[in-house]
Amino acid sequence: MDRVELATFLRTRREALQPEDVGLPRGRRRRTGGLRREEVAALSDMSVDYYSRIEQPRGPNPSEQMLAALARGLHLSLEERDHLFQLAGYASPRSVRRGDHLNPGMMRILDRLGDTPAQVVNHLGETLKQTDLAVALLGDETAFTGRARSLHYRWFTDPSSRLIHSESDHATRGRQLVADLYGAYARDGGDSRTADLVDALQSASPEFAALWSEHPVLGPYCAPKRFRHPQLGDLELHCQTLVDPDQSQRLLVFTAVPGTESHTSLQLLSALGR
Repeated sequence: MDRVELATFLRTRREALQPEDVGLPRGRRRRTGGLRREEVAALSDMSVDYYSRIEQPRGPNPSEQMLAALARGLHLSLEERDHLFQLAGYASPRSVRRGDHLNPGMMRILDRLGDTPAQVVNHLGETLKQTDLAVALLGDETAFTGRARSLHYRWFTDPSSRLIHSESDHATRGRQLVADLYGAYARDGGDSRTADLVDALQSASPEFAALWSEHPVLGPYCAPKRFRHPQLGDLELHCQTLVDPDQSQRLLVFTAVPGTESHTSLQLLSALGR
């Protein structure tokens, strides 16, 4: 671990970021550019003291989990993330493919959608980050671990994951998820995390295995999705999707047609909170 270079790298990236880049207000009392240490700590889900000691440099050796959190908080590119790991004495995280590191461009857009249910998911259906309104709508999908991080896996192995959808939509929803995973498998091949997930699902779910054998392919049109929220009742929402160029990540934005009951209900999400 090169403490001095690590501290310098973190400081330069912190000073290069502006509050507007991460969805924070600039405020009138900000005399210098860049983010404050306490802002980076909050964005990275760590204490101000912990981050400050790393940047000074006099802190402990940060774990790989802490480094990944810093990479997200500082909106680092994939190459910058790898450099951060190397400065801290770790090899570049080979097991984490491009779709697991939140694209900085996606993150900047998501930071500006604070009043909208929106989230970024990767090619395996793993949610990387959500707005607070997305958590209020769908629950905290970033809290899962292991294979359960994948919505595809939860749908076919955990019946509770289907409760938010009307039972009449389950068959269509299941086919869509299998088709989505089938597309990822075609891109990634047999020696990939996608293939591991497919193998696990084929062993765990006869329903998935049957659908997989049909080789389903997603169509060009995505119909409105119907949700069953415990407080707001039934919602019909459109899901607009922004796809990263390498198709490893997607930004999902949930909207409702103005003037409908769903639109009125969606506006109440902010009152419910996380």
